[in-house]
Amino acid sequence: MKRFFSSVRARATLGASVVVAIALVAAGAAVLLSLRASLTDQAGGQAESAARGVASQLAGNTAYGDLDLDDEEHPVQVVDGKGRLVAATEDLERISGTGVDAVKPERGATTPPKSDGDDDGDGEREAPEMGEVSDDEPRLTSGSATVDGETEDYRFAAVDVNTETKGDLTVHAGASLATRENAVSTALTSMLIGFPVLLAVIAGVTWLVTRRALRPVDAIRSEMAEITASEDLARRVPEPDTHDEIARLATTTNETLAALQTSVERQRRFVADASHELRSPIASLRTQLEVGAAHPELLDVHGAVEDTVRLQELAADLLLLARLDAGEKPGEGHVDLAALAREELSQRTRDRADVRMDLKNAEVAGSRSQLARVLGNLVNNAQRHASSHVTVATRSDGGWVVLEVADDGDGVPQGERDRIFERFVRLDDARTRDDGGAGLGLAIARDVAARHGGTLTVREAPGGGALFELRVPAAGR
Repeated sequence: MKRFFSSVRARATLGASVVVAIALVAAGAAVLLSLRASLTDQAGGQAESAARGVASQLAGNTAYGDLDLDDEEHPVQVVDGKGRLVAATEDLERISGTGVDAVKPERGATTPPKSDGDDDGDGEREAPEMGEVSDDEPRLTSGSATVDGETEDYRFAAVDVNTETKGDLTVHAGASLATRENAVSTALTSMLIGFPVLLAVIAGVTWLVTRRALRPVDAIRSEMAEITASEDLARRVPEPDTHDEIARLATTTNETLAALQTSVERQRRFVADASHELRSPIASLRTQLEVGAAHPELLDVHGAVEDTVRLQELAADLLLLARLDAGEKPGEGHVDLAALAREELSQRTRDRADVRMDLKNAEVAGSRSQLARVLGNLVNNAQRHASSHVTVATRSDGGWVVLEVADDGDGVPQGERDRIFERFVRLDDARTRDDGGAGLGLAIARDVAARHGGTLTVREAPGGGALFELRVPAAGR
C-alpha cells in the first residue's frame, strides 16, 4: 500500500477524490439543510393559514360547535383566555408542542359568556360586534399529533383573536411535516447513491488524465536511466510537443545533458593535454638523468633544472585550475592593483623586454595571490611576443578597476581573440614549448577574472601589438 501511494498518479487521484468528497459532503449537507428549512417554512405558512381561517370564523361570532374543524391534515385547538380547551378537531387523539395537551373541550368551557348587548327599544338586542384577529406574527412551534390513529410530526402556528362574546382566544393549527421528511429522505438517498458513483468517475478520470500527463515524464525517466547505464552523454531525452511544464523540463534536461557532455569532453581533453604536456619535460628530465648516471661528465644540469622548473610551473597551473573549477572563492580582502603591480614587476629579473609602468592606485576586492598570478601570466605572455617593450597600466573607470598589459609585437589575429583563452591553446605552433609555455596562462587569467566578477579581453594596442584588458569591480562596489 505504501509503495502504491509513492506514485504521483496515485497521490493525485487520492487527493482529488478526497477534495471532491469533502466538497460533495459539504454541498449535500447545505442542500439538505436548505431543503429542510424551506419545507419547514412552507409547513409553517400552511399552519398559519389554517389558524387564521379558524380565527376568522371566531371573529365572525361563529359558535364553537359550528367551526369547520374537520380537516384532518390540519389539527386545530382553540384555547380561551384561561388556557382551557374550548374546541378541537374531532378525531384528534393526542397532541404535543402547542402547550395544551388536552384533546377534548372541557365541560362548561364551551358555553361563551352572555353578552350585555344594548336594547334597541323594541325589546330586541343588537347583534354583537365582529371580533379582531391579531396581525402579529404567529408563534411557530414543532411537535406531533395523532389524528384518527395516524401519528405524524407537525408544525404548529398560534394566532390570537379577540371576540366580544367569547373574550380572548388562541387558535393552534398544525401542518404535517411528512412532506418535509419524505423530501429530505429522498434527497439523502439520492446523494448516498450518486456521490459514490460521482467519486468513482472523478477518481477514474483523474487517474487516466494524470497517467496521460505523466507519460512524457516516464519517457524522460526511462531515457535518463538508459543514458546513465550506457554513459552515452550524446543521447537526449524526448521533448513532447505540448509547450507545458513537462516540455520545459525535457528541454532543460537536454540542456543539462549538453552542458554535462561539454564539461566531460572538456575534462577529457584537459586530462589528455595535461598528460601530453607533462610527458615531454618528464621524458627529457629522465633522459638527462639516465645519461648523467651513465656518463656523469655529460650531465646537463642547467637543462635538468629548466625542465624541473617547467614541471613545477605546470603542476602549479594545473592545481590552480583544479581549485578554480571546484569553485574556489576569491576572498573578501582588498588589493591595490597599482601596489601589487609595482611589487610583482620589481621582482622580475629575467625579462628580455623593457617593462614600462603607468600605475594609478585603485583597490579591488579579491585574492592577492590570484590577481598576482593574472598579472604574471599577462606579462609573461607579453614578454614572449614583444619586440622591444611591454607596458603595464592601472586606472579607475567608474565602478571598475582596469589593468592593461600591452606589447609592441605582432598582435593577435581578429579570429583568434577568443580561442587564445582556451586551455592548452598556442597560436604559434612553430615555436618551441619552452618558449611558448603550456598554453594555460591566459586560460587561468580569464578564469580568475570571472571568479572576481570581471572580464579579460584582448584587442589591438594603440601602437600595434596586443593589449590585454582586465576589468574587475572596484572595492566597495
